[in-house]
Amino acid sequence: MSTWPTALIVGAGPGLSLSLARRFGREGYAVAMVARRQPVLAELAAQLDSLGPRLKTYAADATDPAAVGEVCAATLRDLGEPSVLIYNAGSYLPGGIADITPEQFEAAWKTGCMGAFLFARELLPAMADAGRGTVLLTGATAALRGGKGFATLAVPKFGLRALAQSMAREYGPQGVHVAHVVIDGQIDTPRLRERDPDRPAHTLLAPDAIAETYWQLHCQDATAWTQELDLRPAVEQF
Repeated sequence: MSTWPTALIVGAGPGLSLSLARRFGREGYAVAMVARRQPVLAELAAQLDSLGPRLKTYAADATDPAAVGEVCAATLRDLGEPSVLIYNAGSYLPGGIADITPEQFEAAWKTGCMGAFLFARELLPAMADAGRGTVLLTGATAALRGGKGFATLAVPKFGLRALAQSMAREYGPQGVHVAHVVIDGQIDTPRLRERDPDRPAHTLLAPDAIAETYWQLHCQDATAWTQELDLRPAVEQF
């Protein structure tokens, strides 16, 4: 087991999670990245080879309690006790209330909300015992209002926001900083660029800029913690 400070990033992908791994890695952190699909993790690892032994990837289902426990145990064994948890996982299936099946609705909630609960319940006790730690939950505009056809996004994001508030009130006094970040706009990702290659960059959230904000949240003094903030491009209507 190493002596590096460790950040665990769940819902890893080539956009925000990649930028977060680079940002925390530059500060000497070891990074554990979790995603469902091994090919995604292999692609990320190839882009993060500069981290060397400070990078570990784990293919796991964030909605499976046993798998979450195994990932957390492996991270402890391979890198050390995580002092930072960042939860980015989520899914969205567009459709009206009568069109979405109960199974689809439940799956979206599990990925977007329950997974964060599962990882938090594994890691928060050790953070509290250490008297320090950071939990950053990635939200969306849908955490504040539900839109037509967006139930499978809004319901999990509403729940994630409530979870962040509950965790902050329980664990903040024990030294753990819990913050919910509302991403009010679209992130500039490879997938988005495939769909819309000519989209002006200034209309999108830059992943590196978001990652910098997450790092600053992690570094905040305990006398002035942020529990929630929103991020958007300057030209975004709100």
